[in-house]
Amino acid sequence: MQISFHDKSPIYRQLAERLRGMILEGVFQNGDALPSVRRIASEHRINPITVSKAYQILVDDDLVEKKRGLGMYVGEGAREQLLEDERRLFIDSELPEFQDRAQRLGFTLKDLLQEEL
Repeated sequence: MQISFHDKSPIYRQLAERLRGMILEGVFQNGDALPSVRRIASEHRINPITVSKAYQILVDDDLVEKKRGLGMYVGEGAREQLLEDERRLFIDSELPEFQDRAQRLGFTLKDLLQEEL
């Protein structure tokens, strides 16, 4: 797991977001064990409490479940929940901005659909 901590947001939030991304991308599937707190802390040279805080965010969001004595596991339906959340965020926030900019630039929907990436 590659993580670079350069953002102005707290490291535990960056770590939680990276783990969310990995679940969304399918790196971690429903039911998969996540790396241990100690392992992540050691690999990235961060405090284990920081890793625990990141995991707690995911537990609070019902994406990860803590199994006492066994570790942290991706919850059932976590990827689907994240996908739904990301789609909603896109529709509510990013799409209106895109539509406004496209309109200011004079694009029609037909232009955008025919444009090669």
